Amino acid sequence: MDQQIDLNEIDTRIRIIKEAAEELNRMGDAFPALAKNTARILASLKMLEINVSDVADLEIAEST
Repeated sequence: MDQQIDLNEIDTRIRIIKEAAEELNRMGDAFPALAKNTARILASLKMLEINVSDVADLEIAEST
């Protein structure tokens, strides 16, 4: 079963999650557990950016 992968949609969702995690991380100044856990989330998102967002950016550059 072949499925089309929409890298641009995945990239958009990664960026939305990253914005939310960054906002929560800023709120973590008075809540150390929040700061530590959002830092972990941001590290995982960085890996997704490397794996997905960079490829999506390359696709856009190649199509122009």
